[in-house]
Amino acid sequence: MLSHLYIENYALIEKLDIDFSSGFSVITGETGAGKSIIIGALSLILGQRTDLGILLNKSSKCVIEGSFDISKLLLKDFFIRNELDDDNPCILRREIAPNGKSRAFINDTPVNLIQLKELGERLVDIHSQHNTLTLNNSDFQMAVLDNIAGNQDLLKQYLNEFKYYQQLRNELIDLKAKEKEANTNRDYLQFLFDELETANLKINEQEEITKELEIQNNAEDIKTVLFKTIDTLSQSELNVIAQMNELNVQLSKLAVFHPQIKELKDRLQSCIIELKDIVNEASSLEEKVHFDAALIEQLTQRLDMLFRLEKKHNVSTVAELLVIFQKISDELLLIASFDDKIINLQKELTTAFEKVKSIAEDLSLKRETTIPIIENAVKDILSNLGMNSAVLKIELSKSEHFNHSGHNEIVFLFNANKGGELRELSKVISGGELSRLMLAIKSIISKQKILPTVVFDEIDNGVSGDIAGKVGLIMKKMSADMQLIAITHLPQIAAKADIHFYVSKESDEKTTRSVIKQLNENEKIEEIAKMLSNEEVTISALENAKELMR
Repeated sequence: MLSHLYIENYALIEKLDIDFSSGFSVITGETGAGKSIIIGALSLILGQRTDLGILLNKSSKCVIEGSFDISKLLLKDFFIRNELDDDNPCILRREIAPNGKSRAFINDTPVNLIQLKELGERLVDIHSQHNTLTLNNSDFQMAVLDNIAGNQDLLKQYLNEFKYYQQLRNELIDLKAKEKEANTNRDYLQFLFDELETANLKINEQEEITKELEIQNNAEDIKTVLFKTIDTLSQSELNVIAQMNELNVQLSKLAVFHPQIKELKDRLQSCIIELKDIVNEASSLEEKVHFDAALIEQLTQRLDMLFRLEKKHNVSTVAELLVIFQKISDELLLIASFDDKIINLQKELTTAFEKVKSIAEDLSLKRETTIPIIENAVKDILSNLGMNSAVLKIELSKSEHFNHSGHNEIVFLFNANKGGELRELSKVISGGELSRLMLAIKSIISKQKILPTVVFDEIDNGVSGDIAGKVGLIMKKMSADMQLIAITHLPQIAAKADIHFYVSKESDEKTTRSVIKQLNENEKIEEIAKMLSNEEVTISALENAKELMR
């Protein structure tokens, strides 16, 4: 329930404080005084967008703050989800700076407009003459039916399942697109894989081939030098090892005479051993090294093949080719797995669809059960409002397609005259009739106790006299289940209110301002009398006003 509204520097309002009560409140006043401006300010703290044109003083900021009693509302989920304090009263504030920058707050915590609007929609329903046209909208018609059917929890469950179903469907579409794209490249990838697999790549192979080719290309020189080494050291007539052995024998004879000669002899012996080892190793190498033209051709072709693959894949080493080979292998495995993934995802999608379909059927059944209740209730209310022959027919059909509200399609058919043809609202209903029909529907919804506060901005368009009085009685009855605030120009409606606010304009040499005042009992009688007698208060008008207020 809206308990207090503070407005500063908004349109014609310099500064305004209004305390609201439960029950039925009306706001009246002269044309252009600012009645609807107050509702416009309220809409800003409910998340509506604004512009700089609303600033009364272009150099100062606009501030609008509303206090709401939320003690009886189930809003804990909203505050937990948005990490906000769930203080009571709950304070919504909006500030619009002269530069156009807007800030919003819930209980002094900054929020965005989406959060503000989400909470606002659960606190206040503002209904104007313009909003009446939404009754022609199928989404609004479905919302009316679901509100009265009590489908709120079922709709939340359906929407969660429907979103999951849509998510799976989009994943399947995306997966099939990837599979199609992958299949286009499958043959080429397989060719690349086969080529690299056949190459039988090995780490460091390129370097080893290069070394082997160097040996083959220099095999004759290598063998010549090795043979000369062997010959010089051990095979020629005056080979080095034989001469060193002879010296070793002579040094051995003299070693007993001088200790350092023994040391030289030992060192010479070590050299002889090392040279013999060199001869053995050189002999082994010389036997292994031989020129092989076929091997050179084979190694050259292998090296050319490796260079070609590196160039093809824009790399410079076999190690990098192996990385590419693994990547291609992974891609081929992924392509091969698409079929299994698609089959599993299709199974999930089928299960999700069955859940969506089942809940949609439950929604449809509850809607069908509720339709006669609405039609009969609307007929009774409209009859009470002077439309004795009016008939509202709600047609509900099933579609093959599912959307955010199920698989039903809805249309409101209407006829105001006895024997007339039922047709869509927009084609047969007048402004006054539409206002009364909307009031009837809002009256039925109010019994569900879904909306804590409803604001009617001149919904009484096109009604007068006795019918206006009945509209006032309906509003009075609605206010037993909710807080109802109505802007009206009809005395018959104003007379039924518990609280009466009067809006007027004050002017000085510089500006014109809107002010609002809560009327006491005598002031209320006088204001209603003015409304009845075009500002001239007569004794009969006062008596008539008192009569209307009974």
